[in-house]
Amino acid sequence: MTTDESEDDGSDEGQMTTVDGRADRVADVGRADEHDDDALDRVANYMARELCAGFRYHDEGERDAAVESFLAVDRRQFAHLGDDRARRAAEGYVDALWAKDAVEDDHARADTLDADAVAFGDWVPVREALLDRADAVGMDRAYADATTRAWREHKSGGDYWTPMLRAQAIEYRAATGRETYPEKPSDGQSGYGAAPVRYLLGVELHDLHDESRWAEARRVMRPYYRRILSAHREE
Repeated sequence: MTTDESEDDGSDEGQMTTVDGRADRVADVGRADEHDDDALDRVANYMARELCAGFRYHDEGERDAAVESFLAVDRRQFAHLGDDRARRAAEGYVDALWAKDAVEDDHARADTLDADAVAFGDWVPVREALLDRADAVGMDRAYADATTRAWREHKSGGDYWTPMLRAQAIEYRAATGRETYPEKPSDGQSGYGAAPVRYLLGVELHDLHDESRWAEARRVMRPYYRRILSAHREE
């Protein structure tokens, strides 16, 4: 197997551990050394773990911990950003997630979500937070519109995958500096590329809320981040 295809190797580098039922980061890693393939793999693995940790912290209502996990990812995938802008990007994402939760809370009845009401809820705060993220990163602001629509459709039962693919293509281009991604040679020109599809698969696995699926999501996302880090090497 290639590195991108291998199963989780069980390494403790950036490993998540459980304390009182919550996941805590026990190690940090630097940015990948441009001449060290092992470091590239290690940092990509760490980023995949932190992405999943960020979403799990969100599920548990741990806002500050979610920011720190998403920041660990953003400061590495957006290597052109200083720490202040990377933190602003991560905080914008977390603000958007909590604003999304507020929409859901406004339209929940007896623990059941009113999908129709959610579809017509006030999603403006979500979009505004995502616009702040886009501006911090310096990426196309269409990312905010596409992500807002994806989240709304995800909760209301509509086609969430198309806008999510669009949003992640924008984010991936910003992270890699490849503005013409996916750069297909001939067929499938209307597609969004393999990287956004990986991210979408990660979301599908998240939706299953199963520990083995979380492990699978981490494996799915490792090649996503490794390719971003490899693009940084090529610059």
